[in-house]
Amino acid sequence: MLDWSRVYDEALPYAAFLDRYANANQRPRWDAMHARITLDDAQKSLLQGFVRLQHVVVFNGAWCGDCINQVPILDHFAQATPRLQLRLIDRDAREDVKSELAINGGNRVPVVVFLSEDFEEVARYGERTLSTYRRKAIEQLGASCPTGLVAPDAADTNVVIQEWLNEFERVQLLLRLSPRLRERHND
Repeated sequence: MLDWSRVYDEALPYAAFLDRYANANQRPRWDAMHARITLDDAQKSLLQGFVRLQHVVVFNGAWCGDCINQVPILDHFAQATPRLQLRLIDRDAREDVKSELAINGGNRVPVVVFLSEDFEEVARYGERTLSTYRRKAIEQLGASCPTGLVAPDAADTNVVIQEWLNEFERVQLLLRLSPRLRERHND
């Protein structure tokens, strides 16, 4: 069993991760996608209403188109509330994490691991949202790895933002309703 507190401690904040891992061709794509993300007032309000601390570890790669299109969304969530502590770890940084987070026998990214305030694993989510898979099924049924060279359109991005936000909210509610944490916080 992984010690998620150690993984979290070894992982990097968003900007530091990109400074370390993104090359000169990748960084502009990350920055451009980050600039395209906007949260509406209702989304910001939801995030600002979070009560429980969530440590969030994102297993990803600076080279990955799916990461370029999704992980900046998560950084915007973390910027909206101090209750989300976001850290990123490179897919190849730790073999034990890579093995633990394999999806369907493959090393897919991004995968998000949600942790409680005391680093208990709460949930995992990744590597693409349902709307992304629906869109890909319409476009093609073969294997692909998007390059991140062409960003999704605004409507697709907004749907993905909401899908990720729904998962963050689900985890927050799971934490709020946890008997263990309710007892700890006397609420």
